[in-house]
Amino acid sequence: MTSPVLTFFNNKGGVGKTSLIYHLAWMFASLHKRVVIADLDPQANLTAFFLDEERIEEVWEKTDGSTIYQCVQPITDMGDIKEPVLQNVGTDLYLLAGDVRLSDYEGELADVWPKSLDSNLYRPMRILSSFWQIMQMAADKVEAAIILADIGPNLGAINRSALIAADYVAIPLGADLFSLQGLKNLGPALKSWRQSWKKRLDNWESSSEKKRYPDFHLPEGKMEAIGYLCQQYMVRLDRPVKAYDKWIHRIPDVYREAVLGQPPEAGGKQENDPYCLATIKHYRSLIPMAQEHRKPIFSLTSADGAIGSHAGAVQDARKDFNTLAIKIAGKIGMVI
Repeated sequence: MTSPVLTFFNNKGGVGKTSLIYHLAWMFASLHKRVVIADLDPQANLTAFFLDEERIEEVWEKTDGSTIYQCVQPITDMGDIKEPVLQNVGTDLYLLAGDVRLSDYEGELADVWPKSLDSNLYRPMRILSSFWQIMQMAADKVEAAIILADIGPNLGAINRSALIAADYVAIPLGADLFSLQGLKNLGPALKSWRQSWKKRLDNWESSSEKKRYPDFHLPEGKMEAIGYLCQQYMVRLDRPVKAYDKWIHRIPDVYREAVLGQPPEAGGKQENDPYCLATIKHYRSLIPMAQEHRKPIFSLTSADGAIGSHAGAVQDARKDFNTLAIKIAGKIGMVI
């Protein structure tokens, strides 16, 4: 039995994706769901949320499978993927650490993509599905209920393989032109990769090699979009609220057309859009406070400096992320 993979993705960066995954992981764990967090972004920002620099350096210097790169590196030298070593970062919370060297894997993934339609299929398919194989090995080790994956803001070969491994995709957005354009690019990319992977799966099913590797399983490449999350804008004197509203009001239609392939809904607004998972607040000064104490916003205490209005904001954050976690669980069929 495999664990569901939920990937957060937008090829436009700066939309709060990594912070969102970090807080959702802690919230799912607090709801007694064991979580594996997979940092598949070569920038490794999510890893830096969980581990301090000394610990990251220690992990990067190992060769035992403590990072995603260490797990895939052997297969680039005609070996096989390595079993992952997870970092226990909290109760029911396990991290598959990211690694800046993962960017070296981009070329390998790009090279084997066309070869995965040739006659010798096993090795190309093993490489292309390596992220999924490693994440499932990780989840199996700790009996995780869900895998949350973070990937970089691009449409390159690493992200293609990361999304092949995804059962579900959530799309964080900002209220700006760039996020909207990213959404327009993302929808067709997901559709193309979904179709291309299905062609490769069909090719594998009819190949003679399949009988030689009866225990070799592959991801379905569902990439089912479960909705989008929009960052709440902060009012600034040099940018009127109307400028933000302009983009916010366009998101529901663009999401339907670009991602779902549906016609726009007349008069549809974000506040009553069933595909809008949440509007993510900024929480202002709580963010640096949480980073300093290396804990989620909703776990800050008065000892951390969360007093007065901050204490109320902490409770609001807990309520917001609890609601979001339960909503996402419902979308992917996970019982809370």
